Amino acid sequence: MSAIQLLSYVKPGKYETTRFEKIHNKVFKNALEASIIVAREIAELIKLKQAQNLPCVLGLATGSSPIKVYDELVRLHKEEGLSFSNVISFNLDEYYPMTKENNQSYHYFMQQHLFDHVDINPENINIPNGTIAIADLNQYCVDYELKIKEVGGIDFQLLGIGRTGHVGFNEPGSHINSGTRIITLDHITRVDASSDFNGIDNVPKRAITMGVSTILRSKRIVLMAWGQNKADIIKRTIQGDISSEVPATFLQNHTNTTFVLDQSAASELTRFKTPWLVDTCVWTPELKSKAIVWLCQHTNQSILKLTDRDYNNNGMSDLLAQEECSAYDLNINMFNVLQHTITGWPGGKPDTDDSYRPERANPAKKRIILFSPHPDDDVISMGGTFSKLIKQGHDVHVVYQTSGNIAVTDDEALKFAEVSNDFVGDDVTKINFTAIIDFLNYKTENQVDSLEVRKLKGLIRRRESYAAIRYIGLKDENAHFLDLPFYETGQIKKNPLGTADVEIVKDIIAKIKPHQVFAAGDLADPHGTHEVCLNAIFEAMKQLKSKPFMNDCWLWLYRGAWHEWDIHEIDMAVPLSPDEVLLKRHAILYHQSQKDRVMFQGNDSREFWVRAEDRNKNTAKLYDDLGLAEYEAIEAFKRFNY
Repeated sequence: MSAIQLLSYVKPGKYETTRFEKIHNKVFKNALEASIIVAREIAELIKLKQAQNLPCVLGLATGSSPIKVYDELVRLHKEEGLSFSNVISFNLDEYYPMTKENNQSYHYFMQQHLFDHVDINPENINIPNGTIAIADLNQYCVDYELKIKEVGGIDFQLLGIGRTGHVGFNEPGSHINSGTRIITLDHITRVDASSDFNGIDNVPKRAITMGVSTILRSKRIVLMAWGQNKADIIKRTIQGDISSEVPATFLQNHTNTTFVLDQSAASELTRFKTPWLVDTCVWTPELKSKAIVWLCQHTNQSILKLTDRDYNNNGMSDLLAQEECSAYDLNINMFNVLQHTITGWPGGKPDTDDSYRPERANPAKKRIILFSPHPDDDVISMGGTFSKLIKQGHDVHVVYQTSGNIAVTDDEALKFAEVSNDFVGDDVTKINFTAIIDFLNYKTENQVDSLEVRKLKGLIRRRESYAAIRYIGLKDENAHFLDLPFYETGQIKKNPLGTADVEIVKDIIAKIKPHQVFAAGDLADPHGTHEVCLNAIFEAMKQLKSKPFMNDCWLWLYRGAWHEWDIHEIDMAVPLSPDEVLLKRHAILYHQSQKDRVMFQGNDSREFWVRAEDRNKNTAKLYDDLGLAEYEAIEAFKRFNY
């Protein structure tokens, strides 16, 4: 089956879409796999047009969603000879005002990710001009529309989607008949872009965008969405009513649109979230747990109060029939499953029967690695568990995978540099603080931090980490700072995971020979550092798998500041006392550079300690609502079989 056949709109079949879904969609295991398929469809279209001696008119998007598509197109050009000589491109949008040279401009983005690496004719590249005088903008937008029309319209339009449901920069309230125009950006859109601009104050308030009608005239549309943070808006777009409040819903009117999603982005669609409401199910243990937890929340009852009628009235009668038991028997089994996830001994309780415990009793004292992608993920995500492991006598090592230097603001670095300069005076044998102060005071808009500035920012994060782990109770010698090379670009855009990164992670694992590894399984990090760090661990453990010590090594995944595991996914739930919650909060607050002006806030404006505390208390409440013991807070983990 060709890429075009694979993604093209087809009449929905039993497993294609459901009665709830109004837009054709394809769901892939991950963004890379999906992006390669999308790139293949574009490549086949380009070649088809070349064979017909016709131009191929592409509508292109920016942002994180299409990056892997562009990477694959560049690979196809360099390794398989795909030519872009017949391609005419029109980009969706551009910030206003914005110079082409600014590294946050979409001109810069497209050159960096695609145009500089393929043989497209520069005269065929069309991107809205963010420097047009305001008085000339209306005519400029009309001309942009006319140029698209003159080349025969857009053959293939690539889209992403924002949390507001915008496509291009068509924000809520955009009309279905809207054309290319200047628009005021929604506050949420600006918040989401703030990390790229080092704060919301630097994000432009306006943009030039193709209109909804411009997009809908495209012959073929593919919208891509990756990650849990897009799941809610994807559900509203695919299953909701058409509304200008969610401009992407206008795509329901288009006859050749496909949404290409990863599993996380599709997770709120009814056929994935509650498949028993759609069709008959294969009741795996995981799906059974998910369904029973959902039924409790849906009926507002604890597990042991669910009745046969509750199951029958909510699409789960076949579960009762399959189990050949009453609702009460099913409830008891589920209650026990959840009860067995709860432990105050995350490293295993010594000298006990561990048959129904999440961790092994032996060895009683374990060697443990806690991997932290950034210098504060350890205490944000599992500060209470971290403390328990130390107090219970385990040999705990915390391994900070990246320096975290780009998350320190220039103002924060300048403060430290000025204090240090006042203290050491003219002693520049280690760091020339005067040079750092001068650099930061005269730093230009697109300038990458100097090596000395990055070193200072990294040291700020490192010393905050030492302060936090000392408070938790860990010795300095059990903290390891890897400074993985992929991160050290001085920019938001990082390098791909490399062999050197994996080797560094392998070395620390081989040195410690852990019985337990804790790692960040939260892939909602807005700039992907968590994903790269996790992949480095996966690859390192894969390469070490033949080593004898790996037979006794268990991998536990925690989630960070962005999302928590759903109840049915949790394999180990570690309760925290009120004092442990307070200890965790204080440990997080040692990371002062991340407290008030967080550069990479994500979609949540709360400070990290508030997010973490609320999340842990909410998990405890969910357990309580299900009829289990009531705790102040719970940190949750999922075991991963690598």
